Amino acid sequence: MAIMLTAACGPNAGKGKANENEVKDKGFITTDGTRFLNDGKPYSYIGTNLWYASVLASTGEGGNRERFCNELDKLKSIGVTNLRIVTGPDAGSDLANPAKPYLQVAPGVLNDTILQGLDFAIAELEKRDMHAVIYLNNAWDWSGGFGFYLKECGYGDSPNTNEDGGYNRYVEYCSNFAREPKALELYYNYIKSIISRTNSITGRAYKDEPAIMAWQLCNEPRAFGKENKELFAKWISEAAALIKSLDNNHLVSTGSEGYIGCEVDAELCERIHADKNIDYLTIHIWPVNWGWAKRSDPDSGIENACLMSGEYIDEHIAMAKRINKPLVIEEFGYSRKDNISGVEIPTDSRDIFYSFIFEQVRKSAVENGPIAGCNFWGWGGSGRPRDLVWQPGDDFLCDPPHEPQGWYSVFDCDTTTIDIIKKYSKEINR
Repeated sequence: MAIMLTAACGPNAGKGKANENEVKDKGFITTDGTRFLNDGKPYSYIGTNLWYASVLASTGEGGNRERFCNELDKLKSIGVTNLRIVTGPDAGSDLANPAKPYLQVAPGVLNDTILQGLDFAIAELEKRDMHAVIYLNNAWDWSGGFGFYLKECGYGDSPNTNEDGGYNRYVEYCSNFAREPKALELYYNYIKSIISRTNSITGRAYKDEPAIMAWQLCNEPRAFGKENKELFAKWISEAAALIKSLDNNHLVSTGSEGYIGCEVDAELCERIHADKNIDYLTIHIWPVNWGWAKRSDPDSGIENACLMSGEYIDEHIAMAKRINKPLVIEEFGYSRKDNISGVEIPTDSRDIFYSFIFEQVRKSAVENGPIAGCNFWGWGGSGRPRDLVWQPGDDFLCDPPHEPQGWYSVFDCDTTTIDIIKKYSKEINR
């Protein structure tokens, strides 16, 4: 069960806004062609996904600020300097197993305890000279996502993807998002409420927070149908322009998987990332999920997984060079031996895959782009799975509630994986 603490951890506990006077003034991360700059100096990084940060950093249900600070300290010690997180879960489908507690319980009705958790997370990242990429929506229903907005527009609960034919029904259901004006209006209103917030810890407007690297439109946005491609591109452009109108200090990115998330349409992928308000290109890589390695025996498929991943990366490197923007591999993962979830299951193939991805980033960083960073999926840290199925009260891991707990998580006892992260962080981080 999570420990609920009411005070901040560390030397500033209970001191309100003292933190903003104790942290040196910093600039924002910007782009220069295919490079990131941090205070005018080249910036490249190894990061992770810690989607649950705002809930873990809160003082309410699911909150454990002591664990949150300890996880940041551990990540910093192994060279992880960038976290990709969600603002907070939206109210999810009754047919799914969504993350709880909810940040957005109804349109415009926000849980201030979780918002204060996000405030705290941003402040603690700044203390450690770490950065966050914060995504504002999700194409999948494990954090509400598209389904939250569609349900509020009368489309009912999103279908359960785990049932026979459920994935196809889910795709058909979510295809309504980009063409439902009311759903888009609710989403835009949510963007406005989040980005216009003032941090209760630092006293700064979010738009002035140097620990925020980028706002992201969505986790793995998809058109969900070839007939929606133009509406999808229009939505990406409108949402990015809205964010820039509210906050011109921070970068904006899509959260896309690359062309696989664009109806396998490379032209569409390049077009949405070429938009003037999108600052860099993102891709995700999931060899086991995408069938590049056998799910039942991922170890036997590691060579093909690296081959296919390399080709996918190269195609997007060429794309990034054409549009003259940085590229981030912001999600990638590989399952443990025999696709077994849990702690202390061998990670030999995952370690090979991580080394392969990190090497692509290292080579590109040495050559000043276009791959400027990566975020592995993801950090489970000191959390431990109680069962394969997550329930409220269980430790948060990187594995979302709809997936087997411990499937892709990197735990603090995964020493071989951590050694690889440490090794490459010394060569990549700038």
